[in-house]
Amino acid sequence: MNRKALIAVLGIAAVSVLAAAPSAASAWAPASSATIHPGAQVFTNGAQCTSNFVFQDGSNVYLGQAAHCSGTGSNTDTDGCTSGSLPLGTPVDVTGASKSGTLVYNSWLLMQSRHEADANTCAFNDLALIKLDPADVANVNPSVPGFGGPTGVGSWGGAGSTVYTYGYSELRGGVAALSPKQGLVVQNTGGGWSHDVYTLTPGIPGDSGSGFLNASGSAIGILSTVQLAPLAGSNGVGDLPSEIAYMHANAFGFSGVNLVPGTEPFNASIVGAVRKVAGL
Repeated sequence: MNRKALIAVLGIAAVSVLAAAPSAASAWAPASSATIHPGAQVFTNGAQCTSNFVFQDGSNVYLGQAAHCSGTGSNTDTDGCTSGSLPLGTPVDVTGASKSGTLVYNSWLLMQSRHEADANTCAFNDLALIKLDPADVANVNPSVPGFGGPTGVGSWGGAGSTVYTYGYSELRGGVAALSPKQGLVVQNTGGGWSHDVYTLTPGIPGDSGSGFLNASGSAIGILSTVQLAPLAGSNGVGDLPSEIAYMHANAFGFSGVNLVPGTEPFNASIVGAVRKVAGL
């Protein structure tokens, strides 16, 4: 298969570079005034999700979201190797951005193009990237509201280890104090591809795609599902290191895309996080 055909299969369109992305912490917008950041609401064909982290390559800036946020099936269609999805190039509205972003990577579409056969990978690989318009890059900060960080990409602990997340479902009516949450790992499943987590309160529709941090502030996961069984009320969280590794190994043109650390120091206090986002 020639290069042109491969690009067509993966659905990756060439995009002209209109502005260089920041490469140093000081180049990002201040966290206190940035309009685009992890946890910002994103809308794909009207479906609302929560963005997770900021990613960057040499010239582009991306927001992460769950791949299923662009799904075209029902809420029970969660197997990325068989479930339908909107195509790459689909516009995505990002709260705080002046222009729509563009869906440029979707793990579901990539797995289908590769005829992925591993059941755990198909079930839990749930990462997508939204390329921000260059006009909006100056308004981005990669820090997680309230908690700060991420400090980088990290690893999961065992059962009982502490995690932190920031969900921004529109069902909460804009009450910022309800967004930061602390939780515990219940179990690691799916051959390391998924992790069951309890948080207070649990993630709800609209929180899908939100990022998870470990006790050191490292980015470790993406909210994928609300579990009904066997652990009712828990959340299924995809393994971010595995999802990034899969993208690097298999998505043409995305091997250089990496998570951007936050400019704000990590804060492990849930009370402090709630007070900060509530402006107290």
